Amino acid sequence: METIAKVRRLYHLDKETVSHISRKMNLSRATVRKYLDHVGDEPKYPQRKSRPRPQLGAFEAILQQWLETDAHLPRKQKRTARRLFEGLQKAGYQGAYDSIQRWVKAWKANVRPGLHQAFIPLSFRPGEAYQFDWSSETVILDGVAMAIKVAHFRLTYSRMSFVRAYPRETQEMVFAAHQEAFLAFEGVPERGIYDNPKTIVDVVYHRSRKGQERDFNRRFLALMNHYLIRPTACTVAAGWEKGQVENQVGNIREWFFTPLPRFETLDQLNTWLWERCQERAQNHAHPEQKTRTIW
Repeated sequence: METIAKVRRLYHLDKETVSHISRKMNLSRATVRKYLDHVGDEPKYPQRKSRPRPQLGAFEAILQQWLETDAHLPRKQKRTARRLFEGLQKAGYQGAYDSIQRWVKAWKANVRPGLHQAFIPLSFRPGEAYQFDWSSETVILDGVAMAIKVAHFRLTYSRMSFVRAYPRETQEMVFAAHQEAFLAFEGVPERGIYDNPKTIVDVVYHRSRKGQERDFNRRFLALMNHYLIRPTACTVAAGWEKGQVENQVGNIREWFFTPLPRFETLDQLNTWLWERCQERAQNHAHPEQKTRTIW
């Protein structure tokens, strides 16, 4: 799904030709055209569930023992995958080097995980990005106090806010919130900055896998693909990477939810929330461009 999204962005946003994309991404032109015509779920290809390892088999125990021993040695004294392969050959192993290389890489990733640090710039071009987050609030609907979830969007250049209330924080409501936000903004930024919730990210890798720090949820990627957005997930436990929307959560709670707002329905509340967002934007100066309002 990420490959499809990248092909579509290169063609529709960067205006690159099919031939150039084909060379750049090492894909056939027919595959590029298929991805450009693609709408819906990711194309399915038959895949082998697991790699058979008949040759490695009994040698796994030896390989694991050597790796555990090397783990206590200085870096320069540790055996490379090639050295381990040669040692196993002397012990009777007749399989391929690639099998040893994959096994060693997987063992190191599982036994000695490390945190892959990402960097998200804190200055932005107009239209470049937005930040997204959820907050939990309390409102009074039809005379009853209710806990709700509020989706927060923040345009990183202008500081424009959009907030919308939902009864829960499900994936369908994540998608609905994006649709409503882009309709309100009358446009779509190039990039979205997110935390790592399960509705958006399936897996966060402790060590980069082929340059990949996480697996985004396929349905979420379909949403990003539709809008031609590049999703960026923050480093785990690094909330400052989307500090604008983190601060917005506290401010919105103070401005809009204190005291508790009272409405008959959720739709009435959401209409009022968007009106308040526009009102504040029109009457408050931009934090850096003092002569201009956020609006």
